Amino acid sequence: MNQKPVSFRTLLRTVPPLLLTLMVLSIVGMNLLANKSINTGVDWLALDCGILLSWLTFLSMDVMTHCFGPKATSQLSFVALGLNLLMAGIFFLASRIPGVWGESFVEGSEAVINTALNNTFGGTWFIILGSSVAFVVSALINNYLNYFIGKLKKGKGFGTFALRSYVSTFVAQFADNLVFALLVSKLFFGWTVLQCFTCALTGAVLELVFEVVFSPLGYRLSRRIMDKRSEAI
Repeated sequence: MNQKPVSFRTLLRTVPPLLLTLMVLSIVGMNLLANKSINTGVDWLALDCGILLSWLTFLSMDVMTHCFGPKATSQLSFVALGLNLLMAGIFFLASRIPGVWGESFVEGSEAVINTALNNTFGGTWFIILGSSVAFVVSALINNYLNYFIGKLKKGKGFGTFALRSYVSTFVAQFADNLVFALLVSKLFFGWTVLQCFTCALTGAVLELVFEVVFSPLGYRLSRRIMDKRSEAI
C-alpha cells in the first residue's frame, strides 16, 4: 500500500489523537513498570513488568505504518519518545521535592520506603538513556520492516496486516530487549550474555502473543483510518 507523503504538521492533525495518546502512555507506563522484575523461578530467565504494555507501543506503530508509512510513523515515535523524556523529567523533579509518599507510612520504615519510591519514579540516567536508545533502534526496525514486508506481500486483508505486524513486532521487540539488556542490564547489573539473549527472546515471544491477541483490533482501527482518509480525498 502506498501512502501519500504529508507534512509533519498535517500528520499531527491527521493521526487519530487516541492512537498517539495510547502510544505515549504505553511508553511512559512500560518504563515505570520495568522497575519491577518478574520472578520466573529460573536463573537464566529475566523479565520485567514492562512487557505488559510494550506490545501496545508496537501495535500502535504497526497501525500508523500501515496508514501513514514508516517515515511518518518514525517521526511520531520520536515525538512520543520526547514526551516520555519530558515525563521522566517531571518524575525526577517530583522525586527531588521534599515530601513523603503516601505508601511510605509504615512505622519504622518511612525513610527507607520514601527513598525507594523517589528512586523508582526519579529514575536513573543510564536506565532512561538505555531505554531511549533501545526504543529508537527498535522503532526504526519495526516501522521499516513492517513497510517492506507490505511491499513484498501486497494486500489489504487481515492476513497481510497480521504478517507485517507479527514479523516486524517480533524482530523489533527482540532488538529492543537485547539493546537495553546489553547497555543497561549487563553493564550495570552484571547480567550474563546468556541472560541478555534469553530475556530478549522470551520477552519478544510474550509480546508477540499480546500482538496476536490484539491485532484484529489494530486491523479494524487501521481500516477505519484508511477509509476516513479515502473519504477526505
